Amino acid sequence: MQKLDYRPPQVPLDILHHDHELLLVNKPAGLLSVPGKGDHLSDCLIARVQEAFPEALLVHRLDMDTSGVMVFGLTPHAQRHLGLQFEKRQMKKTYVARVWGLVADKTGEVDLPLIVDWPNRPLQMVDHETGKPAQTAWRVVKRGAAETRLRLYPRTGRSHQLRVHMREIGHPILGDPLYATGAARDFPRLMLHAESLRLRHPDGGKGLTFSAKAPF
Repeated sequence: MQKLDYRPPQVPLDILHHDHELLLVNKPAGLLSVPGKGDHLSDCLIARVQEAFPEALLVHRLDMDTSGVMVFGLTPHAQRHLGLQFEKRQMKKTYVARVWGLVADKTGEVDLPLIVDWPNRPLQMVDHETGKPAQTAWRVVKRGAAETRLRLYPRTGRSHQLRVHMREIGHPILGDPLYATGAARDFPRLMLHAESLRLRHPDGGKGLTFSAKAPF
């Protein structure tokens, strides 16, 4: 397997919210959520967060190439509470993506089961026999000359789900180093951003939404 040329952005933590149970951070593109294998992949968001908040606990991840909202628990109770919300699909996630080509319809849903493409991992692929269920709803925000801006609403949280689903409907996410080809790949970053996260606060259950504007 080729060694990853990892050059994470050296930017300060972008803290969106901090209280006694929750920490929400806007992850930059190009930074791993958790450390990879080897010292060269040790710099990651959880390590940076724990420098400032040693009690911070991981709840979920974003792909290295994806930017946007991530939540951390600041107590074991908060970590469990938030983890269950993800598990039960109570956490509402919204992404913004720029995709190749002009998407014809205004809205739609992709329902294609996914599984790891084992010989080519970490790539994922559609497999109707052994894949795990994966659903993504989408809505057109605006169309350009040769691209479309979408909002994506994952119903499930499979690895690379949004990236594979968009490619499968013929509209790969721009700048995707794994799933886009040709001109669609020729962008400075993956044009995918976790724009907002709606959750219930671990202390009292109040519904809250946290957002970070897409940088593209």
